[in-house]
Amino acid sequence: MHTSPTANSPAQPHSQSLIPRHGKLAFFLVTGLFFLWAIPNNLNDVLIRQFMKSFEITRLQAGLVQSAFYLGYFCFSIPAALVMRRFGYKTGLVSGLILYATGTFLFFPAASARSYPLFLMALFVIASGLGFLETGANPLIAQLGDPESSVRRLNFSQAFNPIGSICGAMIGTLFIFSGVEPGAREIAQMRARGAYDTFLQHETARVLTPYMVLGVVVLAWATLIIRTKFPAVAGAQSSVAETKDGGYIRLLRYPRFLFSVVAQFCYVGAQVGTWSYFIQYAQDYTHVSEKTAGYLLTTTLAAFAVGRFASSHWMKRISPAKMLGFFALTNILLLGIGIAFAGWAGLIAILLTSFFMSLMFPTIFALGIKDLGPHTKEGASLIVMSIIGGAVFTPLMGVAFQFTKSMAISMCVPLLCYVVVATYAFWGSQFITSPREVRCD
Repeated sequence: MHTSPTANSPAQPHSQSLIPRHGKLAFFLVTGLFFLWAIPNNLNDVLIRQFMKSFEITRLQAGLVQSAFYLGYFCFSIPAALVMRRFGYKTGLVSGLILYATGTFLFFPAASARSYPLFLMALFVIASGLGFLETGANPLIAQLGDPESSVRRLNFSQAFNPIGSICGAMIGTLFIFSGVEPGAREIAQMRARGAYDTFLQHETARVLTPYMVLGVVVLAWATLIIRTKFPAVAGAQSSVAETKDGGYIRLLRYPRFLFSVVAQFCYVGAQVGTWSYFIQYAQDYTHVSEKTAGYLLTTTLAAFAVGRFASSHWMKRISPAKMLGFFALTNILLLGIGIAFAGWAGLIAILLTSFFMSLMFPTIFALGIKDLGPHTKEGASLIVMSIIGGAVFTPLMGVAFQFTKSMAISMCVPLLCYVVVATYAFWGSQFITSPREVRCD
């Protein structure tokens, strides 16, 4: 069997079906996962600031929150693909939800022991579950329905991801941030009274309630998926023999896919790094309180949500790759403003980058797995593994700050990441795979 050579995906006509005719309940339950996995992703942005206070650590050390989190994605994406290839999407998604819930409940012993390493381990377990969810949900949504509307459908489902992001940031701001930010003088007074350790313990314990509630909700969602019949999807489950066909090696024959992995690595690094240090940028250059900075973070996530829905609509008439390239160039300009004009002007510019980064993950993902055929799960797992960019570039921003003492200059890291994304959009996504190279025996 041969796949037809294809250039870049064109704009997708409005007449194509977006939501599948069969299995609508399964479609909406899987779409709900995009909302659920966004919450811990953006609670991390609050945790970084909270742990700097409750554990008295540097920005570089606090950046390990993202390193531990995205390492979980990296380590479990390929195992997730193998599980789903052998047992199907449904089993993989339920396994991911159970891991996710387990990680949230590990926050209880971590808070009781007031142990930063235990918190990092809990975040690793949560992300391990999310690795299963993203490896399964993204390609499943793309394959549920008309193939020609796969990019737009994935953008539609991914549009619920920023809603979860907003909820995560808002939950963290309201229930984790206490609003108490003692200065050196106040800390000295608390130490003199012997009350400082109690204060730090209280600040650490504030993370518990959101994560305990989240764990219960996740287990309830897993129960719903278990009880729901999923529609048949081509290649949803394969025999043991079929898993030994060298799928990962064959992916080397798809240059467009390989470039998509690099682009996704850089995009996620830019997104996670920008959001992780957004609160710090706001406090450094506008001197707002941590709660006000948290609300500003929520605002930038709202811009992300608006951008996701808007781009899903515009994609009916505009080529996804062209939109991706234009949005990447716009973010290069906005981050340039954030670097050169640190203050309210720079903060607003960085806030607006979320609108233009909104379509990047699902568009890179959908373009990357296009025409992979029986190797779709393997391809999806490698693109999800590229999320490790969040663990790489966030500490790099922390290192840049340690050397320059400037959060603005640290924004050069995500700016360079968008250069790679723009290159993929205008050049890498145009690669054509020859029929001879993708012959399936």
